[in-house]
Amino acid sequence: EVVDQSSLQHRQFTMGRMHSKGKGISRSSKPYRRSAPSWLKVSSGEVVDQITKMAKKGLTPSQIGVTLRDSHGISQVKSVTGSKILRILKAQGLNPTVPEDLYCLIKKAVAVRKHLERNRKDCDSKFRLILIESRVHRLGRYYKKAGKLAPNWKYESATASAIVQ
Repeated sequence: EVVDQSSLQHRQFTMGRMHSKGKGISRSSKPYRRSAPSWLKVSSGEVVDQITKMAKKGLTPSQIGVTLRDSHGISQVKSVTGSKILRILKAQGLNPTVPEDLYCLIKKAVAVRKHLERNRKDCDSKFRLILIESRVHRLGRYYKKAGKLAPNWKYESATASAIVQ
């Protein structure tokens, strides 16, 4: 069976969400130009210093990016410094022990578990907690394979609140 290539180019295949019906592809787009804007008069070293200063305060890489974008006018750190925020933090030895997306999921699971202690009959929250924790296990499996987490790392609900602080 012969398939026309031009018809395949116009069709988009989107992966569905893990625990919902959505197949949305709505997202913001990055600027086409990869070089730093001409009006930006900040050197690469100054940006790295700001990033390390914010990381030492305890901000996550995405919070650092938002602060740089909103307060300092730096839309893309990579266009100014040549490397991404997380790679800069890794070079400085300030990278987080647990990846940020996994950390946020664990934080959410801890919050739902705390809610369930007060509201035992909330069946919907029980169900949502199962979904959240299955995402935590799946991400943990991925990061162990990728080498970003220790091979013996394991999510346990009893010790999860210690990870979140």
